[in-house]
Amino acid sequence: MYIDIGAEQIIGADRGNDKIAVEVKSFISPSRISDFHLAHGQFLDYRYALEDTDPERVLYLAVPHFVYQTFFNLTFINSVVQRSQLNLLVYDLDKESIEQWIK
Repeated sequence: MYIDIGAEQIIGADRGNDKIAVEVKSFISPSRISDFHLAHGQFLDYRYALEDTDPERVLYLAVPHFVYQTFFNLTFINSVVQRSQLNLLVYDLDKESIEQWIK
């Protein structure tokens, strides 16, 4: 499966002894809920594809810090994240750093 999402992308890497893949999302459209629906669906599809092709690799959804603080703390969104077992990576775009790994 080839993945090309414009400025957003999937990145394969190693984190310590763990093999990971990171789906980077910016959530810049006018509708955060639409961005979330798209990211959620893509995340599940990519996770299923990785289970078939590289089952040791763990997928993370990377989201900007400001989106995590404001949108991902909403009760419904938090519930979907938990029920879907989405692994999150929270990044700070300005500092170009990772703030949190949430599994």
